[in-house]
Amino acid sequence: MVRVKVKDMEDKEKREEKTQMYSEKAEILEGESVEEEHEKGRGKRTKKPEEMTKQELLKKLSETQEQAQNNYDLYMRTYAEMENIKKRGIKEREELAKYANESLIREMLPMIDSLDKAIAHARDDQDSSALIEGLELTRDGLMKTLEKAGLEAVEALGKPFDPNFHEAISQQKDDTVAPGHVMIELQKGYVLNGRLIRPSTVVISSGKDTNEEEFV
Repeated sequence: MVRVKVKDMEDKEKREEKTQMYSEKAEILEGESVEEEHEKGRGKRTKKPEEMTKQELLKKLSETQEQAQNNYDLYMRTYAEMENIKKRGIKEREELAKYANESLIREMLPMIDSLDKAIAHARDDQDSSALIEGLELTRDGLMKTLEKAGLEAVEALGKPFDPNFHEAISQQKDDTVAPGHVMIELQKGYVLNGRLIRPSTVVISSGKDTNEEEFV
């Protein structure tokens, strides 16, 4: 029994010695690993300018200048984009202000047409001078108000036909009006701040009657 106990104690001591030995080896390996990491870190340390060679300084300067140029180019592109956005915003607001009353003015054009027709019919009556004067004053006052908002009448009578501003409904032969020119204006056209809101309704001259010339 005594021998067995002694042997067990010896085995236990051997196991403890081995454990201690492995622990010491592990500590040594860990220390070496930490030391290697420190060495690597020291190898990657950024040099100070006074520690650099001339070539290293020139390379560093070139890299810094290139980075500065890239940053400047990015700034200029961003600035240009912001300016374009700003200009578009201003233009859109101006356009909105110019044509904000377009629908209202469109609805008022038939009123002007009615005044024009009333004035034309009243001129056929010799006793309607007072009526003509009143109608003309009403029309002129209305047009002045609308002109302040940018409304202008399209010139048509006697002018060359322009499909951008005139709408032809027919052609007629006429000795006094050149071919392709407007001989009759049935309804006035109007532009608002340069934008056509209604074309002039016109009749175009096709020139002289060639059959009549041959007959003569």
